[in-house]
Amino acid sequence: MSAEPSFTELTDDQLPAVVELCRAALDLPEDSAEAAEIVARLRDDSALPGAAGPRRTVGVAAWQQGLLAGVALGSMADRGPDPTAGHLDLVAVRPDRRRQGIGRALVTRLEQALGGLGATRVRVAGNPPHYVWPGIDVRYTPAICTVLALGYAPEGTAWNMTADLSTESSPALRSTEAAERRLAEQGVTVRRAEPADLELLTGFARSTFGGSWDVEVLHSVGRQGAGCHLAVRTPAGGGAPELLGFAAYGSSRPSWFGPMGTAPAAQGLGIGGVLLRRCLRDQRAAGHLRAEIGWVGPVPFYAGSAGARIERVFFLYAKQL
Repeated sequence: MSAEPSFTELTDDQLPAVVELCRAALDLPEDSAEAAEIVARLRDDSALPGAAGPRRTVGVAAWQQGLLAGVALGSMADRGPDPTAGHLDLVAVRPDRRRQGIGRALVTRLEQALGGLGATRVRVAGNPPHYVWPGIDVRYTPAICTVLALGYAPEGTAWNMTADLSTESSPALRSTEAAERRLAEQGVTVRRAEPADLELLTGFARSTFGGSWDVEVLHSVGRQGAGCHLAVRTPAGGGAPELLGFAAYGSSRPSWFGPMGTAPAAQGLGIGGVLLRRCLRDQRAAGHLRAEIGWVGPVPFYAGSAGARIERVFFLYAKQL
């Protein structure tokens, strides 16, 4: 019989052990393969633009006989109307230490830690811009059972779509050359975003779409494993270029695409499909055989533009403290 676990606050020097645990405990290979990026994203405590202080994160570690047996990561709301919302971002238990109540104990202690930061409720839902899942993938059945047993109530459903990048004949990798020529004839230039574009990009994302897309774009430009493409139109008489749309990848995770958006007045020109496939080609060149389009809204667009399919479904939950 295993010894009773002890629980401590997670410290940064323990993060390599957390990554090793997640590689073993995340049952889906697409998650296990990106364990290091997942942990780094969720533990990022750098201040968001306009914030009064650093991002607030918490972590709880479970130990048995000197071994890290489980971990739970959480954060306070990064953006949105409710600054008192806490988030359960990850709970993972080593496979050979499951069914001992460790997962429930970790979640309970994480709730207490979030409550200490002022949380009045806890959501099991992505906390943009620092999220790695929209919620709990339905295939993580033990995690769903855990939150239901602890009184969490369903709050919705989300899904990711997958674009196949494994062969050059994939619809996701169709050439954009002809479409780009048509756009050029209308004065629209499509190109890779550079750090000098960030002020224009983040302002466009913030004013046009709101939410956290401005920070997600900020995290996509000039970073290894990430990138962004944009479409601009320069007025015929000269002047400042007009940003018509953008598409980014790698902000949440290296294999994930998004966010992307096109100005309402420019929709219907084919800009979105061009930007999407340019990004997917980048991800293919980086060695990804599939790209996940995270937290999808317009399913028909991605199905038509890249042959993408819904392959991951997530349940979202919430609980009043």
